[in-house]
Amino acid sequence: MSARTAAALTFVDTNVLVYAHDRSEGRRQPIAVELLDRLWRSRTGILSTQVLQEFYVVATRKLAPPMSRQAARQTVISYAEWPVVEIDGPLIVAASRLEEAHTLSFWDALIAESALRGGASRLVSDDLQSGRSLAGLSVVNPFDEQR
Repeated sequence: MSARTAAALTFVDTNVLVYAHDRSEGRRQPIAVELLDRLWRSRTGILSTQVLQEFYVVATRKLAPPMSRQAARQTVISYAEWPVVEIDGPLIVAASRLEEAHTLSFWDALIAESALRGGASRLVSDDLQSGRSLAGLSVVNPFDEQR
C-alpha cells in the first residue's frame, strides 16, 4: 500500500499555495509552508488545474512584489507532480449542483467538487467555513486562530 492510499488525501485551495509564497503574509506564510511541507512528505496533497491556474495569475499579478513568470511557472511545474484533478464538463455540471445545494459561490463549489472527484477527505482553505462538511468533504481553515 502506498503512502498516498494509507493516509487521507488533502485538497489544497489556491489561497494556501499563494500564502506560502507571499512574503507579506507574516502570520499565514509559515503556516502554509509547514502544511505544504507536511503534504509533500506524506505524499497526500492533491489539487486541480483551477488551483494551478489561479495560483499563476495571483502570484504574477497580485503579490507585492509579484513573482517572476519563470518562478511562478516553476512552482506550477513542481505542484503538478501532485495528483491534479482536471476540470472538465461533467465536473463543472457537478459543481453547479453542489453550488445550488449548499449555497456556495460557483468557484468554491468547483474547488469542493474537484476535491471530491480526486478522493480527498479534507479541503484546506480560508475561503470556506471551517468545520463545514460538503458531501463528506471536511473543510479546514489552517489559519483559524482556534486551531
